Amino acid sequence: MKIFAYKPGHDGHVAMLDDGHLAFSIEAEKDSGPRYGPITPELMMHGLSLTEGVPDVVAVSGWLRSFRPMADPIGAGYFGESEVGTIERPYRFQGRDIRYFSSSHERSHILGSYAMSPFEQGQPCYALVWEGVIGSFYRIDENLRITKLGTPMSGPGHKYGFLYGLADPTLPVDARKSRREDAGKLMAIAGYGHDTTETPEERALIKRLIAWDAVAAPLRKADFTDTPFCDIGLDSQDFRNLARRFQDEIFQRFADFAKREMRDGLPLLVSGGCGLNCDWNSEWIGSGLFADVFVQPCTNDSGSAIGTAADAQWRLTGHAKIDWTVYAGEAFEHDAADLSGFEAKPRDDAEIVRLLAEGAIFAWVQGRYEIGPRALGNRSLIAAPFTAETHKHLNEIKKREGFRPIAPILLEEELDRHFEHHGPSPHMLFFQRVKTDALKAVTHVDGSARAQTITEIQNPQMHALLTEFRNTTGYGVLCNTSLNFSGRGFINRMSDLAAYARDTGLDGFVVGNTFYRRC
Repeated sequence: MKIFAYKPGHDGHVAMLDDGHLAFSIEAEKDSGPRYGPITPELMMHGLSLTEGVPDVVAVSGWLRSFRPMADPIGAGYFGESEVGTIERPYRFQGRDIRYFSSSHERSHILGSYAMSPFEQGQPCYALVWEGVIGSFYRIDENLRITKLGTPMSGPGHKYGFLYGLADPTLPVDARKSRREDAGKLMAIAGYGHDTTETPEERALIKRLIAWDAVAAPLRKADFTDTPFCDIGLDSQDFRNLARRFQDEIFQRFADFAKREMRDGLPLLVSGGCGLNCDWNSEWIGSGLFADVFVQPCTNDSGSAIGTAADAQWRLTGHAKIDWTVYAGEAFEHDAADLSGFEAKPRDDAEIVRLLAEGAIFAWVQGRYEIGPRALGNRSLIAAPFTAETHKHLNEIKKREGFRPIAPILLEEELDRHFEHHGPSPHMLFFQRVKTDALKAVTHVDGSARAQTITEIQNPQMHALLTEFRNTTGYGVLCNTSLNFSGRGFINRMSDLAAYARDTGLDGFVVGNTFYRRC
């Protein structure tokens, strides 16, 4: 059965399940599209052009035409965890009788995490969906019946990201909404916070934010000009302390609920944009409340179409699990490009490693790009991990704030040697404590890292490079950050890559088995 699914709205994408296998997931922001971009007619047509024949099912991930007031559903709309409200009916498409399917955005998160998890179908699980609007726990029984257990807080994602913009003088007071990128920046800023005695001003603001009904109305900076933290500045230590305290408080609200209401020790499935917070994910593992914790690499809305496709598969075939790889995006596009200034030669990992060890920074492109927002070794900027200067230089290349951390990518067998951890992290979704002072470029100010671990099976090309780097330097670790123009998704064509390398001063780039070295 071929199921073609699409997700409207931000993080728009199309996905295809072919007899339970994730054939592709193509996101609007990838190939240098705008970050968080919505689905476009061109993307829809492109996705259908990759589909062999007419699909058996067209699935629409539920959404809304307008937010706050939330009205006019697209498909099955935004809310609803049960099968009630799911739409499944005959549909005429390209001259053929097929099926139309739609379930809610809420279900897309739950079913997506269930379908992609390593747990066998029939294994009861808990699920947590925490994102911009939803902040709820669920129980999934052996028959995939979903029961909502409760909502510790509405809109944790919006509340979390809002705090960054509140303190940032560059966000206008009359801004109509928060910036989507601010949540990730607050996660970095929180690492600079100190464990200080809470002030009355902190308590008043935190209490007010947590009580805000994020479903009924957006948070607006203009409504909070009375707090001393409005436009206080990102360098303010008072704000950084608050960021740490607010991050801890949001997690504690959810953890307290889980301790009271979720006592069966089942595995936990985490989805929604808050699932990109590595500190929180590691807190769930360390809580001891759950037999295991699974977070898929497209935990934000970039996994919604996959979740809806899996829901359609479950409804129509009884099979809820899917076969997938994180590298389910598109292959690199070798279009016409100006390669002047670069010498092309066969890839030689020993040469590349020698240059990396000497301080070079390269783009690294292999195979199909990653699904979800994180570069996992196929669309990456790579560098040696040893100096603070490298960290600074990488952030300058990416045109982003100097407080933003750079992640390490490493051989899985190196994890114990360099990090305190909760196990392998193939999708860069967990927190580790760095045990050595040799990895300054990938050690955050609080001594943490958000590492990606690699095995030969997961990514043989990157594994070979890391092995060669270990043979040369003694460390099977590199800097790894996403290959993209500022405000855009991953670079996925030669013309963009050559322009990026030239404009940013990269020392070269590797595409497949060809090394393009600056000359």
